[in-house]
Amino acid sequence: MNWEQLITCKRLGQENRHIERHDERSEFKRDYDRLIFSAPFRRMQNKTQVFPLPGSIFVHNRLTHSLEVASVGMSLGSDVAHRLLKDNPDYADTLIPQMGTIVSAACLAHDMGNPPFGHSGEKAIQSFFTEGGGQFLQKEVSARFWDDITHFEGNANAFRLLSHRFLGRREGGFAMTYSTLASIVKYPFASSAASKKGKFGFFCSEEEIYKRIADEMGIICKSKPGEPLRYARHPLVYLVEAADDICYEIMDIEDAHKLMILSFDETQEMLLGFFDEEMKEHILKRIVDEGITDESEKVVYMRACAIGKLENCCVEAFMEHEQEILDGTFEGSLIDHIAPLQREAYKRCTIMSVQKIYKSKPVLDVELSGYKILATLMEAMMDAVMHPDRFYSKQLLDRVSSQYDIRSENLETRIMSVIDYVSGMTDVYALDVYQKINGISLPVV
Repeated sequence: MNWEQLITCKRLGQENRHIERHDERSEFKRDYDRLIFSAPFRRMQNKTQVFPLPGSIFVHNRLTHSLEVASVGMSLGSDVAHRLLKDNPDYADTLIPQMGTIVSAACLAHDMGNPPFGHSGEKAIQSFFTEGGGQFLQKEVSARFWDDITHFEGNANAFRLLSHRFLGRREGGFAMTYSTLASIVKYPFASSAASKKGKFGFFCSEEEIYKRIADEMGIICKSKPGEPLRYARHPLVYLVEAADDICYEIMDIEDAHKLMILSFDETQEMLLGFFDEEMKEHILKRIVDEGITDESEKVVYMRACAIGKLENCCVEAFMEHEQEILDGTFEGSLIDHIAPLQREAYKRCTIMSVQKIYKSKPVLDVELSGYKILATLMEAMMDAVMHPDRFYSKQLLDRVSSQYDIRSENLETRIMSVIDYVSGMTDVYALDVYQKINGISLPVV
């Protein structure tokens, strides 16, 4: 792969149109702005990141997480572009200097396809078809479609959301640039080639769109004729992934301290673990010199230092392995290839998160509730689209926006429309619909 071909302004759905511009924004800044001002992006404010949505103590939701990931992504992309330009001055007249904006825009979009209630929401959608009332549908749909819905994946759903204007009716979606779209596809292969974890990058309904984008940019195709479609990653995916890895791990530790799941001493040990003894002493001295006495503010300072360090380490890892990344032979994530001290510190944070954060009562409670809510909504909505002439079905389907092709004559289209509708809900809206269809609450006039 080569950088000049990988960074392109070509837009999905507008390939043959001349668009007159009236301002000086780059095409990739337009991507960023379209995402920021979109309804699906705003809805992430009411979608769970890890902890329950904030009450008296503010913790991260999908929106604040995505904004922070975009900030780190801008730094990663800009730093890599600077290094590339330093080594190859001829790149100055290409689009490579805009790499930071591309990565930042992709970071904004990376979680837009996630359903309410985080990973438990994903599991509820999958399980409806593998364990619940949707099992009978296996005989009614194609094998490839069955793979898609039983492995339902937020990453693939984000690509679907961004590549369709009216979810399945009109190609083009947000009319994003090819480079931004490709940069969010973390698992660039079909569901039939999914790993044991069930991760994949696009539903069969969007496979041809991804293939067109990938082939245009010269992304390496790794599948042989007759095999499920599989590509190498667009190189910028590694930077988007690194920004996400840095933010969710470090910010979850800060949130856990706010919620008193982790003590100050535990938190400090985790955050300072990314530095040698000399630098630890320097950071602690700076905290004293700055007059920071509040423990939460100390955590904020140490968190900023940890993120900065990891960002630098990931840039180094990317540059060290640039040729492997361009050749499509690089294995793992950038975090897997950072310096040993920081890599071990990151592993300790991951272990701590699994043991004390992700299994904490607040997190388990929201996962249990979220799973039940999403499972119930899937059951009710699928029953309605399978029996649309029933009175209750008509009432339920009338609540659904016309942007969803929920009355299509094609069964697979109706099923995907239900998934589009449910996965696009916020936590709060999903709970509201759940309560109403179960007669738990009535509208307040």
